[in-house]
Amino acid sequence: MQLALGPLLYYWSREDTLAFYEAALAWPVDIVYLGETVCSRRHLLRLPDWIELAGRFTAAGKQAVLASQTLIESESDLKALRKMVAWVSTPSQALSPRGGGSGVLVEANEWGAVRLLAEAKLPFVAGPTLNAYNPDTLALLAELGAVRWVPPVEMPRDMLAAMPIPEGMQTELFAYGRLPLAFSARCFTARHYNLQKDDCQFRCIDHPDGLVLASREGEDFLCINGIQTQSAKVMSLAHRLGELNAANVDVLRISPQSRHTEKIVALFRALLDGSLTAAETPAKLAPFLPAQPCDGYWLGQAGMAWQPERHLEGIAP
Repeated sequence: MQLALGPLLYYWSREDTLAFYEAALAWPVDIVYLGETVCSRRHLLRLPDWIELAGRFTAAGKQAVLASQTLIESESDLKALRKMVAWVSTPSQALSPRGGGSGVLVEANEWGAVRLLAEAKLPFVAGPTLNAYNPDTLALLAELGAVRWVPPVEMPRDMLAAMPIPEGMQTELFAYGRLPLAFSARCFTARHYNLQKDDCQFRCIDHPDGLVLASREGEDFLCINGIQTQSAKVMSLAHRLGELNAANVDVLRISPQSRHTEKIVALFRALLDGSLTAAETPAKLAPFLPAQPCDGYWLGQAGMAWQPERHLEGIAP
């Protein structure tokens, strides 16, 4: 099983972002996703910067994936997407057996990206926001060129285990991080500060792990991150390694957070290498979580539930 560092979902300063990826070059991950997936107004790093980082991670022996934006709202967004696809399709000396001409894959996070990649005959990763819930959609994605898919974050283990996976397609599961639940044309962070979206003053940068919202009862419920709504709790499936293997998961995705990501990665790597047991992971991970853990969606329950004692019958925790 491989380990992936998912795309950065938050807006950090240019210096902090570059320092994060400089450190990540040495982390024990197999795949690294790069690019802005949430909001096109976040432009402290632009496509040439992400491309440069992709080259560095490729040189470090990791598979680099450029992640596309989830909501295409303007001609400039579409132009940026076309530039990304054009660059990936450019022939290069550093060819990869599972990449395009540049040796780098694209994660398609909306169907316009799928169309452009299919027309260019490029292999790609089908992102979680494509909402592939059934075998027909998955088969279509494989036919169009998808070599890996990421199930929607709310897909339960029983549905995933029963999904017929096309030959040659990998399954990558969101295994750690605040769950990206929804996207909107409106900016919730700007609204929180009584600002217009087009004059948001980039207030997202003040919240490196999002802005947590509580219910009327005082329970942390959601986390707002610009136009993205996340869970307040942190999805953690490390303690369910046996179930992940049973569901034929090939790659585990760790979503970056502003602190301790390298420690989270190290613990997941120890788990996959066998030097840490699944039963030990909740206690080991606890000091590094920015919020309480959850695993409810995996069990087919309310997403914010945390039931580490429940496991599939006959599979060791």
